Amino acid sequence: MNDVELVLRSTRVITPEGTRAASVAVADGRITAVLPYDSGVPAGARLEDFGDDVLLPGLVDTHVHVNDPGRTEWEGFWTATRAAAAGGITTLVDMPLNSLPPTTTVDHLRTKREVAAAKAHIDVGFWGGALPDNVKDLRPLHDAGVFGFKAFLSPSGVDEFPELDREQLDRSMAEIAGFGGLLIVHAEDPRHLASAPQQGGPKYADFLASRPRGAEDAAIMTLIEQARRHGARVHVLHLSSSDALPLIAEARRDGVRITVETCPHYLTLTAEEVPDGAGEFKCCPPIREAANQDLLWQALADGTIDCVVTDHSPSTADLKTDDFATAWGGISGLQLSLPAVWTEARKRGHDLEDVVRWMSTRTAQLVGLDGRKGAIAVGRDADFAVLAPDETFTVDPAALQHRNPVTAYAGRTLYGVVRSTWLRGERVVADGEFTDPKGRLLTRPS
Repeated sequence: MNDVELVLRSTRVITPEGTRAASVAVADGRITAVLPYDSGVPAGARLEDFGDDVLLPGLVDTHVHVNDPGRTEWEGFWTATRAAAAGGITTLVDMPLNSLPPTTTVDHLRTKREVAAAKAHIDVGFWGGALPDNVKDLRPLHDAGVFGFKAFLSPSGVDEFPELDREQLDRSMAEIAGFGGLLIVHAEDPRHLASAPQQGGPKYADFLASRPRGAEDAAIMTLIEQARRHGARVHVLHLSSSDALPLIAEARRDGVRITVETCPHYLTLTAEEVPDGAGEFKCCPPIREAANQDLLWQALADGTIDCVVTDHSPSTADLKTDDFATAWGGISGLQLSLPAVWTEARKRGHDLEDVVRWMSTRTAQLVGLDGRKGAIAVGRDADFAVLAPDETFTVDPAALQHRNPVTAYAGRTLYGVVRSTWLRGERVVADGEFTDPKGRLLTRPS
């Protein structure tokens, strides 16, 4: 204990063994001990006592569109990582598209890393992309440290990142399975989308009809079939269709290596409450009905859904038009994910230990960072969020750190105020005041 530099103390510390009063010792950016609450503070160490505020592990968000470089008017590493830190997130993994260039070659990854290096207020990793013509680039990207590969089965919304057809998906999956990689998939079937009514206009009901649950279900069936054949590890992104849950559960029982995430907007917003013409609510797949949402929560509770991530996909305000056919599809919610999920979780009888499991522990496991992130335990990085779980605030878009003040949560009153966020034992934000960037660029553990 002679090398301890910092002790963080709270009456409510969330550890893998449960929530308890504890003192957490930190040295050289790592947790060295989780001690009884009233343990003595080693000579020379600084004590930070948070009273009854909850000390939880920093969240790990594995689904963020930073859009930098190339579309930095939408977002960027400086603003995205500040927003994340303000929301208790200490690690994010950046999606390979909406930036220019997309992260689909080693050279493009190098460009992305160079841009991010000086701007990251939290730790940042990178996904690679699987395109119809880049199978040859997948292994080099894996060796360069990406955490896995994203593919679309329907149009992505940007021309530089085309979707895979069944044969192309098969080739990419076979290649990725060959070196033990992870394939993460936007699963909507283009044939189902093409056959759905496409009316356009401001009515949310018309947009919802244009992205039916069956499109997700069919694409997930295809993914399961190919994963079973190749023995591949696959992950379903941003699940919104509860109808797919039995397919996923059955596949797991059969030994298919499939995991699945959902997002705060599917868990906290419902189709019934989306106003017509409110483009800030558009995302693909869409926000669905309240009954569907109830089943997503049940699947989180029983473990069919593994984790919750933001899918933060921002744009400039002018792209959020009142025509759901043409509005940019993406929810901006990086800073608000913890309070949004916590607000709904507490209503449904869940506790903060559940939220930590869904948004930190399991996301760290997904990308192989569970040796360093995702828990307050000896040997892990000293990444923390300090939360006042019973305090509320009303969402003011202009007060968020996101580059553009557009969010579907505007005007909502949420539980959970993040007092401060800590990265490797250093406070990076407290009460809205930020330090200089201290984040590191992460690579997939070998």
